[in-house]
Amino acid sequence: MRQNFMGVVVGTAMQKTVKVRVMSQKIHPIVRKTYKSYKNYLVHDEGSSCKLGDVVRIEACRPLSARKHFTVAEIVAASKVWDHTPNSAES
Repeated sequence: MRQNFMGVVVGTAMQKTVKVRVMSQKIHPIVRKTYKSYKNYLVHDEGSSCKLGDVVRIEACRPLSARKHFTVAEIVAASKVWDHTPNSAES
């Protein structure tokens, strides 16, 4: 079974690569309070189909580069951010 994480796309500036932020909850060893910790992963996105804010499931794969060891398995939820692309018909 491959390693799986759920996360949010926070960066799409690279070609065929997205930055995914994965949240995990941990318990402080002394205070015994839960807190959130975040880790960013560089993830391979072959079709460049992910957009900012998408919730994705990432899956471990062979090392594709020095920092890229995961690939996008599926887009769970599309982003709810309004993306305006101007049309030539509006002009």
